[in-house]
This record gives sequence, structure tokens and C-alpha cells, in this order.
Amino acid sequence: MKNVLILLLIVTVYAKAQHPLSLKDAVNIALKNSYDIQLAKNNVETNTLYNNYGIAGGLPAVTATGNDNEQVTTLNQKLANGTDTNRNGVTGNNLTAGLSAGILLYNGMRVITTKKRLEQLEFQSKELLNAQVQNTIAQVMTQYYEIVRQQGYMKTINVSIDAANERLEIVKNRQAVGLANNADLFQSQLDLNALLQTKTSQQLVIDQAKTDLLTSLNLKADSMININDTILVDKYISQDSVLNSVTNNAAIVAADQQVKISELIEKETAAQRYPSLRFNTGYNYNRSKSSAGFTLLNQTYGPFAGLNLSIPIYNGSIYKKQQQAAAIDTRNAVIQKETLIRDNNSAAVKTYQAYHNALQQLETQQKNYELSRQLLDLVLQKFQLKQATIVDVKQAQQSFEDAGYLLVNLSFAAKASEIELKRIINKLEF
Repeated sequence: MKNVLILLLIVTVYAKAQHPLSLKDAVNIALKNSYDIQLAKNNVETNTLYNNYGIAGGLPAVTATGNDNEQVTTLNQKLANGTDTNRNGVTGNNLTAGLSAGILLYNGMRVITTKKRLEQLEFQSKELLNAQVQNTIAQVMTQYYEIVRQQGYMKTINVSIDAANERLEIVKNRQAVGLANNADLFQSQLDLNALLQTKTSQQLVIDQAKTDLLTSLNLKADSMININDTILVDKYISQDSVLNSVTNNAAIVAADQQVKISELIEKETAAQRYPSLRFNTGYNYNRSKSSAGFTLLNQTYGPFAGLNLSIPIYNGSIYKKQQQAAAIDTRNAVIQKETLIRDNNSAAVKTYQAYHNALQQLETQQKNYELSRQLLDLVLQKFQLKQATIVDVKQAQQSFEDAGYLLVNLSFAAKASEIELKRIINKLEF
């Protein structure tokens, strides 16, 4: 029974290892494991905590204090009525306690402005998280389809190897009946060996591409993954729709919020030049006791309330300079936003040009690939019938390989451009 359970476990693990990794699974794993996304989530959580009226300074502050001092002193006291006291080891006790509360009533609307800034920081951190999610999805999708592309190369190589094997068998059969020389045999074997070496090199490229994907998924670099997929391109993206949606890019939205944050910081700084009015209230208890001296016991207690007004008159123009510097920061934030919009527009146009160009070639190249495959089959048949030379077969093989490589490259180029276009306009899905 124990052996049966072990066997079932081995079969289960093997089945899992051989289960194809879909694009959806890969992206979900990356979104779950990405360190960059986790850091962005932590920033959102931090800014959410900070988005509070208490942090902005708009809530009351309540403080309780207490102090109890015992002391032993030497007393030498002469009073106007002739009393003369001179004692050593006089004990005394001072006890104070209090409860105070204060709230800011006015400081040039700085509290309200600070609260708005904290809200914008929270919104900005969410947009930056969204941008990181889009970047992660784009990276994983590109790496995923890079593996599909390299495996597409491998399929072309395998077909060419089959053709080379068939050519070698034909030459061997001819040589067996004295119709072929060693030169044809050696050349056929050399061509086959070269393709086998190409296959080995291509397998290395595939393995390294898988390692790159595993790194992005934050999985062990030597994990086994199996990808069986094809490249399907969305052919209905228009340049106008992309350019009209560039401002939806999460990084641009975050840059726009940075402009608002800078404007609020400017207002906060300006508010320092206004008067501040604070209301204070509380309850105090004071008790002083001495074993000798003029006052043996002094005790006071009771509530208090008051207003505190602070008016800044002159501090070396510090607040004014800070306000001017904050205004410069706002202008810089606007420039950075406009630069980001310009760069994204430029990237969108260039990416769309690559996308459109790849799509234009893709349909023709698909036909070329099919024709090259048919040509290879035809030349092999003619070679078997001695109606074509070994050079003809080799040229047909080369044409097929070139057509296969170009088809896969165009498909990947179109897909990579599609991914980037959707990332730019913040509409990347999987």
C-alpha cells in the first residue's frame, strides 16, 4: 500500500511538471510574487494610513501629565515678624498633575490643504501601483511570447532536420545501388550535423528565455515549465485610438497628481505666513507640602481655558523664500508631466508604426512560408526521382528556414508592439 501511494505521488508531481503554463497563469503568478508590486502596495498602504486629519493637524491633542517630587533640605529662614527658623532635614513634597487639550482653530487653511495633499498622495500611490502592475504584465507577456517565438524557430529547425534526414536516406539508397558518390553522402551528413548543432544552440536560447520568465515570476530559476502556445495578434488597433488615450497612462495620471500635490505644498507653505489661533483647555492640580517654613501646605486645583494667538511678523523672509521655492517645484512638476506626455506620444507613434509594418508583412509572409514548405516537399520528391540536385534541395531548405524565421519574427514583433501600445494607454489585458 505504501509503494502504491508513493507511485501515485510521483505520477501527480510529474503530471504537474508537464502541465502547460498558460499566459494567464504566468501573469497571475507574477502579480502575486512580484517584489516591485509588493513595494508599490506597501506605499499605498502607508499613504492610506497617512491620509488622516490627525496627521494633517486638524484633530485635538490631549495630554495628561503628572509629577511627584520628594525632597530633604536644610532650612534657614528669617521673617519680618522676628521669627527665625534654622533646621536640618526638612522634608517636603511637590505634587502636580494636569490634563490639557488643545485644538487648532485657524492657521491660514493649512490643515485643510495638508489633508487634500495627503489624499492626492494616496491617489498617486494607487496610480503608481497600477503603472507597476501594467509594467509587470507587459514584461511577463513579452517574455512569454519570446519563448513561443524561440520554440517557433525550433519547429522550423525540426522540419528542416526531417528534410535533411530524408535527403540523407535518399543518397544512401542511391549509393547502395551505385548511383551516388561519397561527396553527396558527406555533404548530406555535414548539412544534417550542422542542423543538429543549430538545434542544440536553439535549445539553449529557449532554456535561457524560460529562465528569464521564471525570474520575473519570482520562481526558482531551474523550475520546469512547459509552454504550448501560439502568437495571436490583435489586428484592430488604430493609431488615433491610441493617441487619444495616451493621457490614460498610469504614469501620466500620477504625474498630473504630482502637479496637484506641488500646488498644495505651495499653499501649505504660504499658510505659514498667516496667524495661528489655538484653543486650549484642561484641569490642573498642584500640591506643595513642607515640614517646616512659612508655608506648610499649598494646594491649588481647577479647570482652565484660553486662546493662543500667534502672529508671524518677521523671520528673515524664510516663509516667503520657501513659498517661492515651492512655486518653482510646481512649475517643474508641470514640465515633467508635459515631458512624459510628449515621450509617450512619441513612443506610441513609433510603436504603432512598427505594429502596422509587421501586420502589413505578416499576411504575405504566411503565404511565403506555406509556399516554401510546399517547395521543399516538391524538391525532395524531384530529388528522389533524380530530377533535382543536392544543391536544389539545400536551397529549398534554406528558403524554408528563412521564411519560417521571418514569419515568427514578424508575429512576435506585431505582438510585442501590441503589448506596448496597450500598456501605454493603460488597457493591457491577458
